[in-house]
Amino acid sequence: MPFLPKLSRRGFLLGAGQAVAVGAAWPGIGRAMQSHGDKIAPNTASPNFNPDVELELVCRPDSAPILQGAPTRVWRYVANLVKGPENTLTVLPNSYLGPILRFTTGQKIRIRLHNELPEPTITHWHGLHVPMLMDGHPMYVIDPGEIYVYEFEMRNRASMNIYHPHPHEATSTQVYRGLAGAIIVNDEEERALGLPSGEFEIPIIIQDRTLNDDNQLVYGGGMHMDMIGFQGERILVNGRPDYRVDVASRAYRLRVMNGSNARIYKLAWDDGTPLTVIGVDGGLLERPEVKSYVMLAPGERLDLWADFSGRAVGSKLVMGNAPFRGGLPPMAERMMGGMMGGGLPQTMAFPIFTANVTRAVSDSPKLPQTLSKIVRYEEKDVANLGNPIPIAISAGHMSMLLNGAPYGEDIQPRERIPVDTVQLIDIFHEGGGGQMGGMRHGMMGRGMMGRGKGGMGMGGMGMMGMMSMAHPIHLHGEPFQIVGRVFDGDPDGGYDTMREGFINSGWKDTVLVPPGERVRIAKPFHDFKGRFMYHCHNLEHEDMGMMREFSVE
Repeated sequence: MPFLPKLSRRGFLLGAGQAVAVGAAWPGIGRAMQSHGDKIAPNTASPNFNPDVELELVCRPDSAPILQGAPTRVWRYVANLVKGPENTLTVLPNSYLGPILRFTTGQKIRIRLHNELPEPTITHWHGLHVPMLMDGHPMYVIDPGEIYVYEFEMRNRASMNIYHPHPHEATSTQVYRGLAGAIIVNDEEERALGLPSGEFEIPIIIQDRTLNDDNQLVYGGGMHMDMIGFQGERILVNGRPDYRVDVASRAYRLRVMNGSNARIYKLAWDDGTPLTVIGVDGGLLERPEVKSYVMLAPGERLDLWADFSGRAVGSKLVMGNAPFRGGLPPMAERMMGGMMGGGLPQTMAFPIFTANVTRAVSDSPKLPQTLSKIVRYEEKDVANLGNPIPIAISAGHMSMLLNGAPYGEDIQPRERIPVDTVQLIDIFHEGGGGQMGGMRHGMMGRGMMGRGKGGMGMGGMGMMGMMSMAHPIHLHGEPFQIVGRVFDGDPDGGYDTMREGFINSGWKDTVLVPPGERVRIAKPFHDFKGRFMYHCHNLEHEDMGMMREFSVE
């Protein structure tokens, strides 16, 4: 498919160098300073914890080369390895992104987070199964100059995860300024497969940004941006524009992450070559899946087997966004092609990165047909069969809610979860094809899917229909399994341009829920008691309060 050139830069500058100027000019900056109850003292190191790996992780203002000319003022993570294997830290060259943190299942890990920002922050380990005290809950934000100590054992299987800030009402702006990085976990099962590694394992962290004529970050757009999320004018990969990677004529492993604030991508190769998916958020699939395109929402990850064997030296392959509809409210997609507030429109094609074949080789690893062993949850495994926990998405005028309530209100009865149970959860758009009452008894995907009853369809009248859009829902703690999806919305709403790009097997921690669709998941709550967040990973929505928490008891 042809990919369009970048749009012209425009907008207004909201990125001053001093903290006071930033707080005044950039909506959201300074929000984390607001008091949300009594200050909790930062966690400190335990004398009884003997780490295998110890890191100093600092978040601080800095600058980075993004475009030609003046460097861009950013906030970034920098790290120092105190103890552990030499390959624990991998710095991405010329990037504002934090270093890749590489851990092994079973390691005991200590991370000292230093806050050198002009406002409070806390770091969340997106995808990791850790205790509440180590999860980066917003209640544990630390002030400038403070240190928070994380200590945990790596319980995750081999997978790619994320670290990023999680202060309430300031996650979007802190991530946008550059605070994000990847965590790669390895284990013995994965190592035995002999998958491409070293120079043949390439991280692809996709973000969208807008920069002004002075190369400074631009953020904003008023109410429209708040309601649909930030949509930037330029695509960056690993913090770099017009990203190109030189490859040999052999197989590679691409570790892809959607690190954008709100943008959803429909990934496809420009020449129609299928995508071979070997893993998702929570690690390897049982076997490879081949797709003509794959949807990737903010917070989701994708593990791709990309084989350039047989391609001539000098040839290139472009990974781009294929056009789709239904990701944004219908009004936004009609007006300016989905460009309300500026940015590249989702309804049009554009390039993301280019792979250039620069050398020929004769040897290449073969794609394993069996990747991992995954025990699938069955009806007997869930504690609430026939009574799934709802996560109801609702959107209206300046209102983004889950289960009818914003973040900070009291825990609802259905949000209290017995520890060491597996719970069935329904995620749906309130008022549309995902009504709670329409779900029949039993696990979806096993011949017992039901249609939603009552309510207004997603293509219907009113504010709910006008503002309906796809939401990536992220649940903290252990990953979950998707056990069924059912669509009962507007057949002309664009769902058919996305539906073949969902990966429903494997372990997930973030799932995209388009308008009119209901997704049922089996979610374990093992090992740890406490409060664990669930929220929309459209970061502007999260900061508006589209976030709740489970109390595991």
